[in-house]
Amino acid sequence: MNQPLMSFAVLALAWLPFCSSFAQDIQGTSAAGEKKATLCIGCHGIKGYRASFPEIYRVPMIAGQGAKYIVAALGAYQKGERKHPTMRGIAADLSEQDKADLAAYYEALGKTAGAAAAGQAVAASARVTALLTKGGCVACHGDNFSRPLDPSYPKIAGQHGDYLWAALKAYKTENNPKIGRTQAIMSGVVQQFSKTELKELADYVSALPGELKSVPQKKFK
Repeated sequence: MNQPLMSFAVLALAWLPFCSSFAQDIQGTSAAGEKKATLCIGCHGIKGYRASFPEIYRVPMIAGQGAKYIVAALGAYQKGERKHPTMRGIAADLSEQDKADLAAYYEALGKTAGAAAAGQAVAASARVTALLTKGGCVACHGDNFSRPLDPSYPKIAGQHGDYLWAALKAYKTENNPKIGRTQAIMSGVVQQFSKTELKELADYVSALPGELKSVPQKKFK
């Protein structure tokens, strides 16, 4: 294992006890989460829906995402570790039970809604392989990017490439009260790359077959 990959693998393992603590004492239910998802479906329940801040990109597919990761992400918005104003506003008043219920709903929704649209699998070029190795990406997200090392990490295979690129750039953003993300591992990883390289990584991962999907709600069909 080369030095960058080893370093981030060690960081990932050190992070596990913290990540594993999310929602371990609170059990959510899909039925309760469905009733609480009103504010979510206006963006995540419309296929191809695009956000316009801080740039235009498709909102992430979250049906089929791991429940622990959804809880962790909502908690990050609440604490200001993720600074997107709309998401911070939505997450602000959620209780721990609310987050657990919403997470259970979206995790289950990915299973009950049928198979995700398969991404077109592509072989990584030598350049992309080198970038993946440099970042130690598989150390957290797994060899196929759909089986993360810990369920508090996201599945990213097949996720919208423009969203992935926006998210990666957010980890590079500093000293901005409205834009940016702070997380020890990811903030360290992205600093190694140019924005062009981050886009190459995002485009590759988005082309992989994955489990994530956008599930239209009845009112939006």
